[in-house]
Amino acid sequence: MGTDFILGAVATSVKWGDMLFYLVLFIVLLALLKHFAWGPVNEMMDKRANKIANDIDSAEDARQKAEELAVKRQDALKASHVEASQIIERAKKNGEQQKNIIVENAHSEAQSFKETAKQDIARERQDALEGVKNDVAELSLEIASKVISKNLQFDDQKALIDSYIEGLGKQNEVK
Repeated sequence: MGTDFILGAVATSVKWGDMLFYLVLFIVLLALLKHFAWGPVNEMMDKRANKIANDIDSAEDARQKAEELAVKRQDALKASHVEASQIIERAKKNGEQQKNIIVENAHSEAQSFKETAKQDIARERQDALEGVKNDVAELSLEIASKVISKNLQFDDQKALIDSYIEGLGKQNEVK
């Protein structure tokens, strides 16, 4: 039992020298990690956090700009609709004015043609009346010359006048 006791006690005894050595190594390793790895890792993490924050800010700015652009486009679209409506309204007014001018000109021309026709009819009527007057005057002269050259009875005079009137009617039909 003696050897077993010694081995058991040795096995269960703490080796303070090894423990101290491992503790010093651990502290040196932590110091080296802090000096060489912790700073760059922290710096990398800070850079990544800043980049993410900047990306979020940029995305928010882009979203706001997109919203502003959408509002501007909507306003421009509304303005173009208003302008298109105004152009259509002006075109309608111009069309209506052109129609009124054309109708007014047509009425003026029709009135002018009507006046010209009335004047032509009046002139033709005047010419016809003058022709009839001349024919009546000639007839009257012929009748008077025949009456003077021959003393006729009432029946003979009536027959002579009737024959001249028939001759006058035949002359007008020929003209």
